[in-house]
Amino acid sequence: MNERDKKRFKRFLPFLAAGTAAVLLIIYFGKVTAALGAVLKIIAPLIIGCALAYGLNIIMRRLEKLYFPRSEKRAVTVTRRPVCLVLSLLIVLLAIAAIVMVIVPEIGNIFRVLGESFPVYVSTLQKWLSEAKESLPVAAELFEENINLKNFDWQNISAAIIDFAKNGMGGALTSAITVISSFFGGIVNFTVGLIFAIYILFNKERLAEQADMLMKSYMKPDNERRFRYFCSTADKCFSSFIVGQCTEAVILGVLCALGMTILRIPYASTIGTLIGATALIPIVGAYLGAAVGALMIVVADPIKALWFLIFLVLLQQIEGNVIYPKVVGSSVGLPGMWVLAAVTVGGGLGGIGGMLLGVPMAATVYKLLENDVHRRLDTEAAPEIIEEAPPEENEAPPEDPADNNSSESQNQSSE
Repeated sequence: MNERDKKRFKRFLPFLAAGTAAVLLIIYFGKVTAALGAVLKIIAPLIIGCALAYGLNIIMRRLEKLYFPRSEKRAVTVTRRPVCLVLSLLIVLLAIAAIVMVIVPEIGNIFRVLGESFPVYVSTLQKWLSEAKESLPVAAELFEENINLKNFDWQNISAAIIDFAKNGMGGALTSAITVISSFFGGIVNFTVGLIFAIYILFNKERLAEQADMLMKSYMKPDNERRFRYFCSTADKCFSSFIVGQCTEAVILGVLCALGMTILRIPYASTIGTLIGATALIPIVGAYLGAAVGALMIVVADPIKALWFLIFLVLLQQIEGNVIYPKVVGSSVGLPGMWVLAAVTVGGGLGGIGGMLLGVPMAATVYKLLENDVHRRLDTEAAPEIIEEAPPEENEAPPEDPADNNSSESQNQSSE
């Protein structure tokens, strides 16, 4: 094999390796996905820790700029990082605690009031049926024949429930054990991830130096420059998305509470907080809070619950098509149309997690493509020859060297 064939083989080798890997992935797809699932399960605490560190770092960087930024005293420089880290954790925990303290007690009151109001609802329904016999006799007779609230055999119903519980006790016990183990496993993963995040934030400068040394040691300068550019763009898009998403959630929660106060709908502050918390899930999060909010209002006034749903649908349309694309789209530099497309595609591929990651990932790709297109257009325009502008009328034309020589010879001859 001559030198030319060796160069061709080296160029073809990456394509051959990629094709082989693709074929093996298709053949052993089940085993590969199972292996990836096992690996992800093992490193889940580390992934959670990196995500927590990234989110907390956004708050911590802003706090460090406010914590005596011009002071050079050792007491300040030594305590800046731990104090700002603790404050970041406290801000997040206090926000979560405030949301839980506002929402959870009201949800408990819902079930209590429902239990107390159920007999009232049954008697109201019976009264309505008796009044409707005159206007709708056929419908009332059909309803009473098929669903007679007075003639319910509660003993048979309770016996059927007990029998179902006995027969399904094994499956229910297994499901309960699975849920409990998953719950405690999630708590353990979150705790380990939080500790890992704290280590990352305390040593982020040292980790950055080590990453810099690795890139300089194992990457070519051009590849290193491209990788740094990609990471910088992704960091700007993801951090802007997190800030914009939190801002949008606050705006939606405040607008919901104000609208409910104006319409005199009960539980305005509680449901506004709930809508703002669920709005952290892009586009569709407010609809999830609407179900709980409507259940809270229907206990107090079913008619106002209907008005609440109408109001929230209108508010959600404004939020999804105007507020969200403007606030989040402008913060990440992504047009509103592509924000909606990213949420739709991300939700279809990965559910709630896909919705959360779809917008910043799309913003990163959009920014990289935009910069690359501008660079290519500027590169193509650079070699063009720009014609010189003609001299202005008042400007004297440049002198010809031949004319200068002839004038000098004439002066010498006259002398």
